[in-house]
Amino acid sequence: MDYKKAGVDIEAGYKSVELMKAFVKETMRPEVMGGLGGFSGAFSLEKIKEMEKPVLLSGTDGCGTKVKLAFLMDKHDTIGIDCVAMCVNDVACAGGEPLFFLDYIACGKNYPEKIATIVKGVAEGCLQSGAALIGGETAEHPGLMPEDEYDLAGFAVGVADEKDLITGENIKPGDVLVGIASSGVHSNGFSLVRKVFEMTKESLNTYYDELGKTLGEALIAPTRIYVKALKSVKNAGVIVKGCSHITGGGFYENIPRMLPDGIRAVVEKNSYEVPAIFKLLQKTGDIEEQMMYNTFNMGLGMVIALDPADVDKTLEAIRAAGDTAYVVGHCEAGEKGVTLC
Repeated sequence: MDYKKAGVDIEAGYKSVELMKAFVKETMRPEVMGGLGGFSGAFSLEKIKEMEKPVLLSGTDGCGTKVKLAFLMDKHDTIGIDCVAMCVNDVACAGGEPLFFLDYIACGKNYPEKIATIVKGVAEGCLQSGAALIGGETAEHPGLMPEDEYDLAGFAVGVADEKDLITGENIKPGDVLVGIASSGVHSNGFSLVRKVFEMTKESLNTYYDELGKTLGEALIAPTRIYVKALKSVKNAGVIVKGCSHITGGGFYENIPRMLPDGIRAVVEKNSYEVPAIFKLLQKTGDIEEQMMYNTFNMGLGMVIALDPADVDKTLEAIRAAGDTAYVVGHCEAGEKGVTLC
């Protein structure tokens, strides 16, 4: 008896690392010390000394049951982008710049090419956010997970000068809400999605005119990363007063998280076009509108609050970063929460 016969192939692990090295190398920043394969990732904090009061920010998350979609479609090159996005968007939401990222892949069996493809997506997410992929772990779990399945999670660390933190404490009545477009369902609500649509290859390969693509292509579209958009807004001299990453819990849970007591957000539903995938979801699943806005991002992956005088400058900065933005509402005095009208 040996480890391989017990279900863990150490040689496959070595091959995975070799295959992913090229992708990881592309994400390196000057602050990264050492190479891939050490017991820990090292990152120099020398440049942080230039800040008045540096604050480290961290975020950890996974892709939820969206990985089931990747299994069914046998498409594993974008799920890593989702994982990075869920972490770095939270860091950026607080005003931070993502510095580095680590990933964790648990699998029933290590297929080196598949693992390398997953990490290729992680590296792409890191490139989009400017974070270095400085470490990770692939754990083979025979007997615990089916051989052809895996789960993916990540951890990001960022930094911000204390004066640049986005806390929401200065939001006041009259401030404007700007929403930044999502790329689709992102990585939340897939437990409901999988109940609405039949999760078969035939169903996922079905082309819908209203989507302009197959159902599977629409659902697996990777989560949008907003690091560059928010950095562009900051570089334009705009002070973002509050920022909400619209993830699980949709509008009703996430928008109030950025608000101080005594402030209510008002979002106008007709201020932008809700993407077709959400309309199809609602119609097919006979889902109440409130539940849609309480589960999905409904086309807005990030909502920010700012002074009315900064709106035009903000919209221009977001467009310059390659994203689409809309004025979607305002803040008013009232009980902390959100009203959709």
